[in-house]
Amino acid sequence: MVCDSWIAWEGELLHHVEIYVSDIERSHAFWKPLFSLAGYKESGRWGDGFTFESSKGAYLTFVQVAEKYAIHPYHRCGVGLNHLAFSVVDRARVDRIRTHCLELDIPLLYEDRYPFANGGTDYYAVFLEDPDRIKIEFVARSSDR
Repeated sequence: MVCDSWIAWEGELLHHVEIYVSDIERSHAFWKPLFSLAGYKESGRWGDGFTFESSKGAYLTFVQVAEKYAIHPYHRCGVGLNHLAFSVVDRARVDRIRTHCLELDIPLLYEDRYPFANGGTDYYAVFLEDPDRIKIEFVARSSDR
């Protein structure tokens, strides 16, 4: 499925997402290069959190989970968030993100079906896991090869 309303979704419907993480420094080291490759800019950093923002103003904030809640592990197949999907400008950007992940041994999902894990040839994406095992997807907006 190709979405024709990427810009509307990114800038008008989604304002922000806040994610609690188990290790803020490890998460920052993971997310910073990925968001840089995807075109997001770091817009805030403080002792127990950081924020990255898209060119349309939508942003993601990551916060160190409070110790009393850290005992509750995350699993994407349980109640709550299943995954985060980010649009990137084209297939070449998806490939660069995948290369970055391979170079850093970041766990890739559905690698045997890359880049068409969703089937067909019009949905070009890479799937991976962050340090807390949150599933992340980067999908090309353009079907240009």
